Amino acid sequence: MLQFCDCSEEYRIVYNIPVDKTADTSGGSRFLVTAAAFVVVVAGMRAAESLLVPFLISIFIAVICLPPLYWLQKKKIPSGIAILIVIIGIACAGVLMTALIGTSLDDFVKDVPVYQASLKEKAVDILTWFEGIGIEVPRQKVLDAFNPGAAMKLVAGLFSRITGVFANTFLILMTVIFILLEASAISGKLKALSRRRESPGKGFEKFTGDINRYMAIKTGTSLLTGVCVAAWLAVLGLNYPLLWGTLAFLLNFVPNIGSILAAIPAILLALIQFGTFKTLLIAAGYFVVNTVVGSIIEPKVMGKGLGLSPLVVFLSLVFWGWVLGPVGMLLSVPLTMTVKIALDSSEDTRHIGVLLGPDPSESASG
Repeated sequence: MLQFCDCSEEYRIVYNIPVDKTADTSGGSRFLVTAAAFVVVVAGMRAAESLLVPFLISIFIAVICLPPLYWLQKKKIPSGIAILIVIIGIACAGVLMTALIGTSLDDFVKDVPVYQASLKEKAVDILTWFEGIGIEVPRQKVLDAFNPGAAMKLVAGLFSRITGVFANTFLILMTVIFILLEASAISGKLKALSRRRESPGKGFEKFTGDINRYMAIKTGTSLLTGVCVAAWLAVLGLNYPLLWGTLAFLLNFVPNIGSILAAIPAILLALIQFGTFKTLLIAAGYFVVNTVVGSIIEPKVMGKGLGLSPLVVFLSLVFWGWVLGPVGMLLSVPLTMTVKIALDSSEDTRHIGVLLGPDPSESASG
């Protein structure tokens, strides 16, 4: 008699077909299915990068705008008017940002070849100095492996990709509007659902509340970092201070690694434009700003639990950068942090969230 693996329970009983109790409970099988599903999802995300990146940016902007939207609603302002005010604020911020860094970005992109040539000359001078004191250096191999001019080209490419994504402004803005409309109605839906079930929305409310709090704090500290960096560089007279302040703001969403990456191109430019003394002053300014904001202010405001392991930060940077390109690198930590908060919101998955987080002993001592 033929036996089919997808038979119903009644069919098995009637025809006396034995049930393989290990088939559904095998940990290895579940792992393989989960891994295969993960690979398929990641491949789909990478293939849909051009559509997925604007959508993720829309979610990112909408989550940042939720606290002011909720504040306006608490002031008894109708939801439609509140959303209109928030959208006007987004548009004004976008126009202001474009006006501030648009010209600087164009000029910087044009000057990148000049900066690359200058940095290469300085690198050759350093290698010549080493050779002069008797240290033999394989010049071409060193220049190929450690080309300082590549940092300038990388920054120009990063800004070009970001501005290319924001070129589809209408799609991003419309998506943000619909997300905010849905967000303003979600509390009513949860209340309606709570009449049928007992406290069904508590987990969701905790999840969204933690996400809003994390994004609001991170955006505020990143903005403070960018403003301080831009002001310090403007005082010292470095070219394109607003551009480097914007880069510090964006990369501050990537803890630990981001502050270092944001400082490299500005320090290299200072080396070209000034001498060693001012370059050291600029490096010291980056160090002070990132230490005060990232190591003192942010942990005190953020509190315990809302953090990631340094290893997880690095791996998320590599993973999301590979999947979604440069924009994925900027959104890597917010995306991973969203996953961690979602895991922390459930008792069944909280242990995974703990593994993604920082050292519990360090959090307790802080």
